[in-house]
Amino acid sequence: MAAETLKIARFDSRRDRLPEALEPLLSRLSPTGESDIVSQASRQRTIEVFGKPLSPSEVVATILDDVRQRGTEAVLHYTARLDGVELSPETLRVSPEELADAHRQADADFLQTVRRIRQRIDVFQSAILQKDTVVEPLPGVRLVQRYRPLTRVGICVPGGAAAYPSTLLMTAVPAQAAGVDQLVVVAPPTPFGAYNRELLATCHELGIGEVYRMGGAQAVAAMAYGLEQLPPVVKIVGPGNLFVALAKRRVFGVVDIDSIAGPSEVVVIADENSSPVQTAADLIAQAEHSPGSSILITWSERLLAETERQLVEQLNRLPRGDLARQSLEQYGALVLVRDADEAARLADHIAPEHLHITAAGADALLDRIRHAGAAFLGPDTPVALGDYVAGPSHVLPTGGTARYASPLCANDFIRSTSVIAYNHQALEHDANDVCRMADVEGLTAHRASIDVRLNS
Repeated sequence: MAAETLKIARFDSRRDRLPEALEPLLSRLSPTGESDIVSQASRQRTIEVFGKPLSPSEVVATILDDVRQRGTEAVLHYTARLDGVELSPETLRVSPEELADAHRQADADFLQTVRRIRQRIDVFQSAILQKDTVVEPLPGVRLVQRYRPLTRVGICVPGGAAAYPSTLLMTAVPAQAAGVDQLVVVAPPTPFGAYNRELLATCHELGIGEVYRMGGAQAVAAMAYGLEQLPPVVKIVGPGNLFVALAKRRVFGVVDIDSIAGPSEVVVIADENSSPVQTAADLIAQAEHSPGSSILITWSERLLAETERQLVEQLNRLPRGDLARQSLEQYGALVLVRDADEAARLADHIAPEHLHITAAGADALLDRIRHAGAAFLGPDTPVALGDYVAGPSHVLPTGGTARYASPLCANDFIRSTSVIAYNHQALEHDANDVCRMADVEGLTAHRASIDVRLNS
């Protein structure tokens, strides 16, 4: 098959104005890029369910309002209409017996893998967990930043095209490392979701007993607002489809959320010594998420050309090659730059979810890049290691949000309280400054609360 059959975008800094030339591509990956664009089939499905054409945002608003008003009845309605699965209030929750049975039937080697991954995640997440900090800036003053775990957290686990026990591990274990007592897992009622043996076995292995068969916006609404049998959570984490992302955005403020996730992304920075076989494999690995964005940045014309040939060859023999091809043609790019400095500047502008540097001097190159969700250094560190076993969570900022957002970690499951304690001598020391600021702002009662203690 000719290489021309892969219609992937190509850019060359010698003729294209970078990074402006990439903006149409990057805008499609942003959290607001294509949030209301759907296929004709999805549009028709919306009319069938809601009786009129609605945008995804309108669909989500309708579902959330309905679940808030009607609770379980609304969740069961949308589960039947959107997922095609008839459930009852009793079967909405996965029973303890079903969880235990899935664990008994699970492959022993799989469970050993789960245990090793859990231990690896826990070691890393526990090591980075913030601890109480005490500062005594002057005699008689004690200032404390106190950290306590969140009480109840909801986890969205996808279950459409594949099963994701890894996502459960990468969200639940950081929360457990932080000390969260109550974890709620929701997954769609599909063979890859809440009917998946490996996913349910992983829940049981982690000690999670509250698992519900629901997905989409109705699951987000159920966790945010609560149901008769499901007390509301205080934070919702985990990835999902467009409707989950829009729902999380809408309930933010009622609960906390981790992020608004878009398509999975990787930027690979490679040089003339990088392997085109490995480079192509790394690009396809993210593209197979479908949608998934894969961008190669290199200053080697030879590597770019050989990688393109490898992409076609590998796509033709992979089971998910067609899906990966669609992603590469819609969200991928091959970019030729002048040198490593230009590569670093462009990668920093993109602020990718995954940054994989296989070029020589990866550490030094990373020092020039401020913005990335997770960085993978060297030819022997494919992104799949971070997806599954390394220890940092694979829930990462996408769509350029790495400019201000961070990977999910144990510290996202704790909240801090400021503790301030003065004795009388310390109060006298700071009184004049407090009173002066109160006078400037005209807050006389603030000053009086100081004076009454000094004049008594």
